[in-house]
Amino acid sequence: MMQMPLLISSLVRHAARHSGDTEIVSKRVEGDMHRTTWAEVELRSRKLAQALQRLGHRSGDRIATMAWNGYRHLEIYYGSSGSQLICHTINPRLFPEQIAWIANDAADGALFFELNFLPLIEKLAAQLPTVKHFVLMTARAHMPAQTAIPNLLCYEELVEAEDGDYRWPSFDENTASSICYTSGTTGNPKGAVYSHRSSVLHAYAAALPDAMDCSAADVVLPVVPMFHVNAWGLPYAAALVGCKLVMPGPHLDGKSLYELFEQEKVSFSAGVPTVWLGLLTYAKTNALKFSTFKRTVIGGSACPPAMMKTLQDDFGVEVIHAWGMTELSPLGTLSKLKSKHASLPRDAQQKLLEKQGRAIYGIDMAIIDDDGRALPWDGAASGNLVVRGPWVIASYFGQSGQSPLLTVDGEPGWFPTGDVATIDADGFMQITDRSKDVIKSGGEWISSIDLENIAMAHPAVHEAAVIAARHPKWDERPLLVVVKKPDAQVTRDELLGFYEGRIAKWQIPDDVAFVAELPHTATGKIQKLKLREQFKEHRLPGV
Repeated sequence: MMQMPLLISSLVRHAARHSGDTEIVSKRVEGDMHRTTWAEVELRSRKLAQALQRLGHRSGDRIATMAWNGYRHLEIYYGSSGSQLICHTINPRLFPEQIAWIANDAADGALFFELNFLPLIEKLAAQLPTVKHFVLMTARAHMPAQTAIPNLLCYEELVEAEDGDYRWPSFDENTASSICYTSGTTGNPKGAVYSHRSSVLHAYAAALPDAMDCSAADVVLPVVPMFHVNAWGLPYAAALVGCKLVMPGPHLDGKSLYELFEQEKVSFSAGVPTVWLGLLTYAKTNALKFSTFKRTVIGGSACPPAMMKTLQDDFGVEVIHAWGMTELSPLGTLSKLKSKHASLPRDAQQKLLEKQGRAIYGIDMAIIDDDGRALPWDGAASGNLVVRGPWVIASYFGQSGQSPLLTVDGEPGWFPTGDVATIDADGFMQITDRSKDVIKSGGEWISSIDLENIAMAHPAVHEAAVIAARHPKWDERPLLVVVKKPDAQVTRDELLGFYEGRIAKWQIPDDVAFVAELPHTATGKIQKLKLREQFKEHRLPGV
């Protein structure tokens, strides 16, 4: 057999050669729509590789981005990784201190950033000693007349100064291709480094029918940002299948997304539950339907069954529930039925689809007890979820001697996810909680996710979170924290009564707290840590 390394550059080369005229549409920060093709993106990626080489960046250097979903960001993905540099996407929604810490930890050599981040980078530039080149991702017409950033470079001028006479290099497929930092919910963020091999294998798996089911016939709009675990691999999977890509830029409100879905005839999307809340609210308020949008992957945090039901029943959109982590590149499981489930009643099928799903090829998983022993796949036993596979990290950036891996039943090399889960006989995994979020009441575990899903089914609830509140007898009891829908009226007793018959009585929350909004992480997950701090002195009724 020919020895052809699995390199990220091979994806964009394939797209340019076989789907060269397929469109990539971007809504830019500048406010206009931009249209290009896979062939043009591949050419400009080569020009960017030339520019980075001319600037003195060499194999292994980190090239950072602070950017939205758009064609320029896509070109940096391929131009940096393809030339044996490491693409480092930084989440711009983080606090400035976190951004500086991450850029310095990675020792980034260059930083590419969007026009609307200019004020932020002007404040941060002096704190980033390793960054030799700051590049504003725009054309000369939008460059500032004056700036605090010394020698600020213009992206379009960099690219257009090159001739594109550049051949993608061939090298070891195990070379680092990109780096993403965890959200840092405990301590400082940690860097997950992906290889070319792991990223290409992940793209193959993501496109499979039992995963995202991507094909050249699709029009894909990744709502999940390219700075959030490489948009769950979609920029790579899209090149692999040669489909049309639609990039929303920073325009993620319900109205902007809906108009883009309709205008570009989007068939497939992916994003976290909070984004869909905004889109669904806009569509329902204006009595709108989707004409081409047929399926979406929802992950990042558990999708409430009520949201899944709304998308499927009211809008005809298939919801593919998914689970993954930064450390898994990120895909681990997706919920698709087997042929044996075709004859099940619809309600039974729906119960399966509400789980996080089955492992795709490339991911092995197990649930273990606190002593590291594997637990049965019976849908009842609940344990700590561990995984392994060719796109699961073995250690964090700069911590190669501090492996987090565990041994399970004598087999080494399992990554502890921090999630608590069950797995049924058909391999469907269901997250019951994060290990740090599970509520331990009188020695028994209560799933905060189950309680949140029930609350989200109430017509007056916009968003809900459940945390543990201190209790002198039971140690911890559930506290429901709720954001009501605009103009909705609901009382504490009504909400608690809504749980009757839906869950065991001893698991029903002891109290309800109404708030104007819930705190979210920079990737859209509810910040339970902040909620626990906010309600640490909350007194439950009767206590």
